[in-house]
Amino acid sequence: MNLIAKLWAVCNNAPWMKSMTGYGRGECARDGYKVTVEVSSVNRKQAEITVTLPRELEVLEPRVRDMVNQYVSRGRLTVRVTLQTPTGKLYARAHLNKELARVYAAELRKLARELGLPDAITLDHVLRAPGVFQTSDELGDAEYFWPAVSRALRAALVALVRMREREGAHLARDLAKRVALMRKCFANIARRAPSAVARYRQQLLARIKSAGLDSVAQDDRLLKEVVLFADRSDITEELTRLDSHFKQIADCLRSRAPVGRMLDFIAQEMNREVNTIGAKASDTVIVREVVKLRTELDKFREQVQNVE
Repeated sequence: MNLIAKLWAVCNNAPWMKSMTGYGRGECARDGYKVTVEVSSVNRKQAEITVTLPRELEVLEPRVRDMVNQYVSRGRLTVRVTLQTPTGKLYARAHLNKELARVYAAELRKLARELGLPDAITLDHVLRAPGVFQTSDELGDAEYFWPAVSRALRAALVALVRMREREGAHLARDLAKRVALMRKCFANIARRAPSAVARYRQQLLARIKSAGLDSVAQDDRLLKEVVLFADRSDITEELTRLDSHFKQIADCLRSRAPVGRMLDFIAQEMNREVNTIGAKASDTVIVREVVKLRTELDKFREQVQNVE
């Protein structure tokens, strides 16, 4: 089985490549309350997470981010958590800190006497003081709801990953198709390259003779310059590196780890080698194959931007 056939087999039988776009939703009920989590993701070179939580659950944001990072390594993600309360039931449980209220009242009366102001302290003044009238401790409430939030979040992330995997399988097959076409161009160039240098050397000598410089053409120094100039069109090194990049791509397509950044880097390196080959090549067949290779490589690089 050749490399292309192996790539197709891997892509068809191991759909672990993931896209960076997807959507997932999860819900969990607890004591009449319902937590809903929606997660969506789009393309992004790095991981970027935006979390929207109800005010009462804002302290859970670090935990939410930690869980998201367990499932996703790349992309721009938006996590939205909503909390629905039972009809006619208030979520917040009120607490009155009486001891703190007494302290505020005493201090306010003391300040009024010192400033020579009338003692007009009212209940409204005391209740407006920070910490006197408060809802249930936010951290405590968050801890109470964390099991429901985590369960809903996990369900949403699982759905998101499944969607990313389904699209990733399509991406893997498309990438394998691009690689197959590039490998075909590469093979044609590699077959043509050995004779291209010798042919270019002969063309240089022929041009010298056609210019009426037969005697000069026999000069050893000129012959050495012709050989050196022809050798500069040699693309053996570039072909060797390109072949290595193709093998690295095959390894990436077999890997279960996120490979988007690696494929993007390899594609950039391949583009550099292809451009060098195009600049060196003087053979029309090689130039034509380089154009086709570059076209497929551009499509490959564009598609890689969607891979996690």
